[in-house]
Amino acid sequence: MSKFDKIRPYHDSEVNDALQIIGRHPMVKSMLQFIFPQATDEFISGMLTNCHSIRDFQTKVIARGIQNVLSRSSEGLSTSGFDKLDKNTAYLYISNHRDIVLDTGLINLSLFHQGMIMTASAIGDNLVQKSFLLGLSKLNRSFLVQRGLTPREMLMSSKLLSEYISKCIVDDNRSVWMAQREGRTKNGNDVTQQGLLKMLSLAKGNDSDFEHFKKLKIVPVALSYEFDPTDMLKMPELMAKHYDEEYIKSENEDFNSILKGLTGNKKRIHIGVGEVINADMDIISELGEGKNKQLQELALLIDKKIHEQYKLWPTNYLAYDLLFEVNKYKNFYSDKEARQFERRIEKRIDINDKVALINFLLMYANPVVNKEKLNAN
Repeated sequence: MSKFDKIRPYHDSEVNDALQIIGRHPMVKSMLQFIFPQATDEFISGMLTNCHSIRDFQTKVIARGIQNVLSRSSEGLSTSGFDKLDKNTAYLYISNHRDIVLDTGLINLSLFHQGMIMTASAIGDNLVQKSFLLGLSKLNRSFLVQRGLTPREMLMSSKLLSEYISKCIVDDNRSVWMAQREGRTKNGNDVTQQGLLKMLSLAKGNDSDFEHFKKLKIVPVALSYEFDPTDMLKMPELMAKHYDEEYIKSENEDFNSILKGLTGNKKRIHIGVGEVINADMDIISELGEGKNKQLQELALLIDKKIHEQYKLWPTNYLAYDLLFEVNKYKNFYSDKEARQFERRIEKRIDINDKVALINFLLMYANPVVNKEKLNAN
């Protein structure tokens, strides 16, 4: 028994047996039929039978599935920055978070195409309450972030998580992906939680926080979708927050978000990858500030790097101009794109509800606001 057994993905020796069980689940069959629409049941069964490691599953099933999803529901994926990283080095990729499955799927697809080390990816255990979702996540090299714990349990769980991440990167040369905050960003305003950095520091041993962070080789990443396929599904939570009401998820909300993220129109997608921020951390650590101030500065640094890499689309500029009732960015979109985006808004919300309209537009406009703040400094 390993102390990481509660949170780790499957070992390669467990993959084939797990696939034979999970592959029979009706929901898994439906998902496989969606991502391989032309394949026969025999072909899919044979593909699963020939998977004997996580890499087999990721490259033969997940990568091909994500490619099919892209071809059917997007106008393509572009990337930048991967060429500045070493192909044989493990990194801690910290990114903004828009989609439950696609974010990590697209990053790993890009790493695979670049011939780089693919990631182990953090996922909240609240997202995998159904047994088949838990199995799929473990097959895709996801490790569990435990939610809903007491303060004492949370401290123990965070330390275990920190040690596992350190083990992956430092000992196993396995890259890791984590979102910059707990859960997806619903309003498009990408901000790094200091709690994430505090968790990462728990495995530092005799090192200082920043010595440990440098060993993890943090790389900020920005994911941007021209259309967020789950934008409408995020609205109830945004509205509840606006009115200071408690928001309670429906039973199948996360699963519906996964399906909508896969099937919904995304138009163009971009992944922008920054460089390792070790040199910038040296500057922060030399300031001689207290620990909390240093972590605050590091969180702001990650935010800055993510905003730098974020690719803005016509939808972002349109939302900004509509929200603030200006024509500041009118040269960044066409009349056709404006009509298309306005039709999208009308299909998703009551445009006569000003609160709903503002919250919907902010979802797309906030990346422009963040870029403006970045350029003003």
